[in-house]
Amino acid sequence: MNEPDEFQPMDHRFRGFLPVVVDVETGGFNYQTDALLQIAAVILRMDSKGDLYRYRTVTYHVEPFEGANMEPKSLEVNGIDPFHPLRLAVPEKDALNGVFKEIRKEMKLNNCKRSILIGHNAPFDLNFVNATSERVGIKRNPFHPFSTLDTVTLSAMAFGQTVLARAVQAAGLGWDTSEAHSAIYDAEKTADLFCHIVNRWSFLENSFDGMSMGFSES
Repeated sequence: MNEPDEFQPMDHRFRGFLPVVVDVETGGFNYQTDALLQIAAVILRMDSKGDLYRYRTVTYHVEPFEGANMEPKSLEVNGIDPFHPLRLAVPEKDALNGVFKEIRKEMKLNNCKRSILIGHNAPFDLNFVNATSERVGIKRNPFHPFSTLDTVTLSAMAFGQTVLARAVQAAGLGWDTSEAHSAIYDAEKTADLFCHIVNRWSFLENSFDGMSMGFSES
């Protein structure tokens, strides 16, 4: 996406954390035994007005680790053929190192000391990222080890919806069913949803502050 003219570091916005939206596609639900097959990380930025926006996406197709479990039903849902030659998949360590390298660049730019993962059912994505990091011996995982920001909770609060597609549609952001269950598409829609809710809250908060000031003067 195009970057607005003015960029504002986020070191004071989320208690020093850099928010990064992550979606993974996997061979099942067990982060210890099932394959990580695709990862997408969306870098967010903030403009001079304090509004968040989707900046860019880093993504990799991932080779299943040796002995990884891959449930047929999971592969049917995400449409991934793990051994298709045109996937151009890379080893797990290369994929995570590539994602982490870009996150660390943004952390430095934003004066942040650590990153926090945003996801829809975020613990699922964080568990796979953490388990894969441990499996391949990556020592410097930039994400907080257990804290997350979850758009399931935010969407339930803002729209009364917990399913990603329904929450995105309730926010008026549009949803293409044919693109769903791609890590890129789901991560970018989650990012748009997160930015929409956070920016809307800031707008409402400022509006209420203005009303309060008006009442106090009358």
